[in-house]
Amino acid sequence: MLVDFDTLPDESRVWIYQANRSFSDEELSDIEEKLKVFLEAWTAHGSDLKAGYTIKYKRFIIIALDQELQSATGCSIDASVHFIQQLEQAYQVDLMDKMNVSYKQGEFVAYKPLIEFRKMAKDKAVSKNTIVFNNLVNNITEFKENWEVPASESWHSRFVK
Repeated sequence: MLVDFDTLPDESRVWIYQANRSFSDEELSDIEEKLKVFLEAWTAHGSDLKAGYTIKYKRFIIIALDQELQSATGCSIDASVHFIQQLEQAYQVDLMDKMNVSYKQGEFVAYKPLIEFRKMAKDKAVSKNTIVFNNLVNNITEFKENWEVPASESWHSRFVK
C-alpha cells in the first residue's frame, strides 16, 4: 500500500539507494511511476506493506516502511532488492554498491569510490566539515537527523581528521 513518505511514522524503516550519477528528469518520472507500482503491490506473506518513497538530489531513492502495520520479511526484502536491480539494469546505473561515497561540493553532489574518498581525505581535499550522506541510517528519524551531516558526525569520520 503506497502512502506519502511524509506521512509515515518516524520509526519507519528506511532503505537508501544512491545512484552513481544523477537521473534525468525523464528518468525520474519513469522511476517514480515504477516505484508507485512496486510499492502499491509490495506485500509480506500476503499482507500489504504500508510504504512510501522519496527521491533526493536526483540520485537517492529512499524507500520507507511503516513496520507497525506489517514488518518486512526476507521475501519482501528480496522483492525490493530485485526491484532495485531492475532499475539498475533499465537505467544503466549503480544503486546497490555501499562502498561508494556521496558528498556535497557546494550545492553539487559528488560521488566517489571509497578508496578515492579516503585519498581525498588524506590529501585534505575533503574535511571533517564536508557534508556527506550517511546511507546507513535505519529509520525516518535517523534519516531526518543523521543522513546529510558533516563527515565528522558519520561513519566517514574515520577518514577525515
